[in-house]
Amino acid sequence: MTIEVDYRFPAGADAAKEAKVIAVGQTAGSWDERFSHRAELLAQHLGRVVCVTPQPDGTSIATVEFPEHNVEGDVPTLLTMIFGKYSMGGSGRVDAVRLPEDYGTPPKFGLAGIRRILGVPERPLVMAIFKPALGLSAEDHAAILREVAFAGLDIIKDDEILGDLPSAPTMERLRACRRVLDEVEKSTGRRVLYCTNLTGRGHELSEKARAMVAAGANALLLNVLSYGYGTAEALARDPQVGVPIFAHPALAGAFAASPDFGISYPVVLGTLMAHAGVDAVLYPAHYGSLPFTAANEFAIRDALRARGLACVPSAGIHPGVVPRVLGDYGNDVVLNAGSGIMDHPDGAAAGVQAFFDALAVAKPGVPFTQVDVPPTGPLRSAMLKWGLGKK
Repeated sequence: MTIEVDYRFPAGADAAKEAKVIAVGQTAGSWDERFSHRAELLAQHLGRVVCVTPQPDGTSIATVEFPEHNVEGDVPTLLTMIFGKYSMGGSGRVDAVRLPEDYGTPPKFGLAGIRRILGVPERPLVMAIFKPALGLSAEDHAAILREVAFAGLDIIKDDEILGDLPSAPTMERLRACRRVLDEVEKSTGRRVLYCTNLTGRGHELSEKARAMVAAGANALLLNVLSYGYGTAEALARDPQVGVPIFAHPALAGAFAASPDFGISYPVVLGTLMAHAGVDAVLYPAHYGSLPFTAANEFAIRDALRARGLACVPSAGIHPGVVPRVLGDYGNDVVLNAGSGIMDHPDGAAAGVQAFFDALAVAKPGVPFTQVDVPPTGPLRSAMLKWGLGKK
């Protein structure tokens, strides 16, 4: 089995030469007559340049094929092989990675498993983010959760910036919110997922995750790029961490924002996440608050869906963009809003209701008009604050 990687080289670069440097230097390397008795074995570890294709913009894409037996079936050794040392001295960018279907770690739950937990088989899922991000107490979190959970929310997550801080230690937050989750389920029969942020020193993470799950955590949030894809894989494979893992895209721009260097967003947030064991991935929507292209968003979406993960387009999501999201994703999407729920003029519960009201009247891909929106109520208030989502 082989692994294929597309590298994009800027105009003026000798793409064929650079691709050869990668194919040899990132695999077996060169050898002389001293290793002639090993030549056949060494050759089995060499990469191979498949093709070099000039692009209309003057760049070139070179495809290099790597033997799968050069790596350990995980994401960290894969990254070291395909871009490790070369990333510091070359002029190329990783545009795409094609892996064997069974490579890496599959999701334990994915979208289908998350739907089973929540008992929501078809409609889009609605997710919120605790706001403000810092400075709230554990009981503040519980009060916010009670408000949005009884309004019908499916999922809530900590802000990725919120660590295990003295103002609201992780276990205190978890215990306070767990009481609310139990109260909601007892009163309504509905389950709500609380993605508790997993943070800490590297050697503590597995033990901490197990302790959180034992204390009632029913989902985890992980800053995968801060802690490493290997950490995500370890958690996904841990039988004592049997809850969905939501991956946050923090740091992705450091890898992917440059058009000439690094690793593309579809690889960082799509392909690699899809093979790293997580169940849901957050990433920017192209009509949200961060500069992001539709091409990158949809490539991420397709990579995640190919492995059954939940797609969570984020950053600037509010009720006005619901028709656009439905046009891009259909029902298999998580509508994730921070300010778009918590800053609703009539309160966070109304923010949740505005999303359900939007889902009730939205036509996929057809922007809202003033006629579509009821004259009063949570959706009308949301439109007055955030607009109809036409930008």
